[in-house]
Amino acid sequence: HTKIAPLPTYDEVLVCTPDTEEEEVELLVRRALSPDSQNQKIYCLLGAEKLVYKVSKQLESHFFRLVQSSTVSDYRFIIFCNAKAHNSYVITAFNTYKVTIPCYSKTEIQAYLSTHLKVPYGTAPVAQAFEEPYQQNMKFIFSNQAGMGR
Repeated sequence: HTKIAPLPTYDEVLVCTPDTEEEEVELLVRRALSPDSQNQKIYCLLGAEKLVYKVSKQLESHFFRLVQSSTVSDYRFIIFCNAKAHNSYVITAFNTYKVTIPCYSKTEIQAYLSTHLKVPYGTAPVAQAFEEPYQQNMKFIFSNQAGMGR
């Protein structure tokens, strides 16, 4: 809800697929609930409804076990799910935490992202490898190994 807050960094986001492994999910939950997580980071699982049943059960188990044993009370952990995925175990398991977010128009989202994804002039040579008219410095790059996405 703020125009000046930064977007999450690569270590704060896990984009879920049916191939997402338990270790990847556990690592993100541990990051979110560790004492070091109080540095204002927001940890996110995107597309959590795509997790297979076994990984979904482990997510639930790790999360509630770590919440009970953690000394961190103000953690920031968000699970994004498609509201139409009614058969998802994740949606059922975390239903009591469910929050409906306001819908923003495509124009509002584009305006927000354009202010956060601009490359400062002459400071990001890696971002210049992607020839984009908007000079954005964020790309999704996927890796087959956990923790190796860069």
